[in-house]
Amino acid sequence: MTRSRRLAAVALGGAVALTCAVPTTPAQAAPGADTPVATAQLSMTVPTEVGYRWAGASGFRYWLPESGSAGTHEVDYPGVTPPSHAGPDDLATGTDVISTRSGTTVAQQHRSTGASATVTIPAGQTYRAASGWSVLTQDTAGALHVLRAAAEGTTSDLPVTGLPSGAQPNGIYVTGGSVRRLAVGYTLDGATSVGLVDLADGTFRTYLTNVGSEPRVVFNDRWLVNGNKSIRVDSAPGTEPTTITATYLGEAQAVIGDQLLTGNASFLPGGATPELTAVSLTTNTTRTALANAKGAFMATPDGGALVTAGPSSVDWHVYRVTPTEDGATTAQKVLDVPAWQAGVDGLALAGGELLMYGNTTHAGGIHGFYGIPLDTTGRPTGLQTRRSPTLQPTTCLTGDAACPQLEALGDGRIAYLWTDANGQESVNVVGLDTSTIATEPTGDSAGRLGTGSGRYVLYNGGTPGSQKVADFPRGAAGGTALDRTRTAAAIWGQRLWIPGGTQGSVVAYDLKAKKNVATVDTGAPCTPTEIQAVNTWLYWSCGSAGPAGVYDRGAGRAITVPAGQGRLADGYLIRENRTTHELLLTDFHTGTATTRTIAVLPTADQNNGGNTGRWAVDRFGGNVAHLTRQGQVAIVTAGVPTSPLAQTEAQTDPQPGGSSASNPWRPVWQLNKPSAWTLTLSNTAGGVVRTLTGASTAAAVRASWNAQNDSGTYVPRGTYTWKLTAAPRDGQGPDLTLTGTTTVN
Repeated sequence: MTRSRRLAAVALGGAVALTCAVPTTPAQAAPGADTPVATAQLSMTVPTEVGYRWAGASGFRYWLPESGSAGTHEVDYPGVTPPSHAGPDDLATGTDVISTRSGTTVAQQHRSTGASATVTIPAGQTYRAASGWSVLTQDTAGALHVLRAAAEGTTSDLPVTGLPSGAQPNGIYVTGGSVRRLAVGYTLDGATSVGLVDLADGTFRTYLTNVGSEPRVVFNDRWLVNGNKSIRVDSAPGTEPTTITATYLGEAQAVIGDQLLTGNASFLPGGATPELTAVSLTTNTTRTALANAKGAFMATPDGGALVTAGPSSVDWHVYRVTPTEDGATTAQKVLDVPAWQAGVDGLALAGGELLMYGNTTHAGGIHGFYGIPLDTTGRPTGLQTRRSPTLQPTTCLTGDAACPQLEALGDGRIAYLWTDANGQESVNVVGLDTSTIATEPTGDSAGRLGTGSGRYVLYNGGTPGSQKVADFPRGAAGGTALDRTRTAAAIWGQRLWIPGGTQGSVVAYDLKAKKNVATVDTGAPCTPTEIQAVNTWLYWSCGSAGPAGVYDRGAGRAITVPAGQGRLADGYLIRENRTTHELLLTDFHTGTATTRTIAVLPTADQNNGGNTGRWAVDRFGGNVAHLTRQGQVAIVTAGVPTSPLAQTEAQTDPQPGGSSASNPWRPVWQLNKPSAWTLTLSNTAGGVVRTLTGASTAAAVRASWNAQNDSGTYVPRGTYTWKLTAAPRDGQGPDLTLTGTTTVN
């Protein structure tokens, strides 16, 4: 698969802005296909680098170095009224001036009003810097000049005065922080000093001496700072600089009001996160001005700064930091910066969550799973989060067209097939945190994942006739629940559905009770070669050429559906036509099958050419996702009513020895679709001692009770009755109520 990286932009409030959230604008549908309700992407986890080209009073210009393009983007500050007057005789309006030098001319344009001017650099002078309407030059004798546009296209020349006799400007010219002043470094008697040129009258004053060969100078109209030395700009001549005694990490980035902003520390203690720290130059105290700040900083000529900050690459922004009246600072978000697009190597849907597998770093051999929550229509409701440890890329056998193999389990976890260096396979499960991998070796190779649900995953071995059910219960490593001779099979909840002893019959084997618990006559004219199960629906097929059908166990009716490789969901079937590349949805929930085209997939295979590579379907009350030609993921609303909320498996047995604070009861109820839930614990007298609430993890309810009541007091030892009430998130069907008991030690 080609691992291209892209960046999308949308217009927000009249300003060109980049969205940090998952794009939710519907993607362009293919002719005759459904229109996707949203398009998401797998995003790089390294924050996007932003390069600042210019900043003023009305907005700023930036570029994205990673894009490989020098293209410039512009942003207007929201809610800001730019300066109304413009002209070289008013230095204050220069905070919104963009200067462009070409040879011996500097073109100046006031961004918010459009007023322009041109400064011509006289012969014998060399450009050094520009700030607002002012241009600093140096002549052949080493003297500095301040140039500004004057009447009738002329240029005024103001010689800089105040440099000590024998001082030689040494290339240190610093702008930003003020439109009235410009910092200049010079060498005298082997020592480097720094001062400020007043651009209004051309006077220079030295403030800091012996600053080293590479000083880091920041300033505004109040302060000049280098290293741990600071001095007021309006202090009397001869005033000694003050030593900054406050402890902070990072380098000086800007001075705003009476605050020195520092960031981009080269070293952070364990557990610390990068931040923009404000150091008070009047009290030597520190505070966090902006959390999670790192990357690009830029002091602005209006006495502010631009800062990139955010907790993650998909929650990454540019902030404008400005002074407040009391000398502190405030930060306003002015740009949302999206992450670069990463390549999707596998995708899955389960319980209203999109799960994507791929490499989100700039280094090879590092993969992982990432999730994006969706609403009932398929629109993203949150940002991308990591859902697994760092993983090595799945090893695919030569010629394997179905790799990687993934199976979303509907409980927040995802199973995948892992092949080691010796070709031996394991069924691995991740998804509830970023540190745990549950694994069950198969002792086989060249196998395939079958269906899975909650704790159980079906594995069909490469050895002829080999079939196993891997078991991943709560809080435990993997195990093998069943090892049998391979037939068509499917897992839903704690039941394994397999062919029965007569033509067309299908048997339900309970993986906990270890026995057959139901037999269903599907009406199939064969012993099914493929079986799938979701809720009361049983899909069967007599082979790739058919026939195929679905048996509705709830209504006791058989429904004929088109043959071909497909994936069963709740009330519908998804198939891919490998000739036309159409993704087809067959809706059979009414008892009659109707088929529509929901997407036309890319002509070129991007992954395995099928489920979990090019497309995926949510069997747990959800919708359909597919890759686009741009390598993004489009989500299509299935539009099929879901089944009533039901339990498919549960792990509610009490903790060994009874629950306690150190050994809480952690029940898991695997349901068939997402829910919001309430769990009450009652004593033997019927009084409620504890009420817990939450939302399901995908379609699984996971709770934890530490043997305390609602007031935080430990309850007496004994047996307690629990009652779970779950409300379907999609609003379809009644609430589900379950009861049982647990114990407290």
